[in-house]
Amino acid sequence: MNSPMEQQEQPTRGKEATRQRIVEAAIGVFAEKGYHDAVVDEIVRASGTSKGSFYFHFPSKEDIFFALIEGLASRLAGSVDEAVAGEGGGVARVDAAIRAVFHTVSRHRKLAKILLVHTAGLGHPFDRRLMEIHGRFAQLIKAHLDRAMASRDIPPVDTQVAAYAWLGAVNELVIRWLHTGEPADLQSLLPDLRALLLRSLGLAVGPDTGSPQRGDQGGHGI
Repeated sequence: MNSPMEQQEQPTRGKEATRQRIVEAAIGVFAEKGYHDAVVDEIVRASGTSKGSFYFHFPSKEDIFFALIEGLASRLAGSVDEAVAGEGGGVARVDAAIRAVFHTVSRHRKLAKILLVHTAGLGHPFDRRLMEIHGRFAQLIKAHLDRAMASRDIPPVDTQVAAYAWLGAVNELVIRWLHTGEPADLQSLLPDLRALLLRSLGLAVGPDTGSPQRGDQGGHGI
């Protein structure tokens, strides 16, 4: 016989399992149809639940859509934090962050499509939320560039401008990949992207070690 605590935990686990089924169904529906063409009834059918269950967890279609994009943003932030934790220098941390973003986007392609493709042009509330997410990641990049500049790993630069430029480059490459499926392996873009980003800071990539070098101190090209 289950203890009173176990009896309380079982309904909680059941509710969480139902919520997860709704979330997974919503990912597929939104990724295929976009926000405007997706309807709650489709999500309910795909999840094998009920409208009552849907509205118990999410007051509206907008709420579950926001929950999905916030979920991916949290996954990205978590993967970046984990990736940079073992890196010492500021440039190495930014390198690790970009690798982590590409890896996470590749694993969660449908969610990435929802965040980066289907939020475009949806109106002010969606634009504001997307700008908040972009700002969060730009400030993360800026913080690591500030550390790299403080330790003289990179020359003096406006790290706010650089952070948004780097974020924009990553964003555009991912969006193109989501639309076209090219290249098949998103990670294959990393070497060229890294070289371009480092050059934007006055650095070059050493031909043998792959380590960044100050471009104004005789650093070699790719």
